[in-house]
Amino acid sequence: MAVEKVGEKYQCSVCGNVVVVVEVGGGELVCCGESMKKIES
Repeated sequence: MAVEKVGEKYQCSVCGNVVVVVEVGGGELVCCGESMKKIES
């Protein structure tokens, strides 16, 4: 899933890391070798 806007939150389904987007640069967030899933803010 591509990052779309500032403030979105993503979580790794393997280790549980959570990322909050502070700058949109395109691309996809990956952790533990898998795409991170967007979660509700």
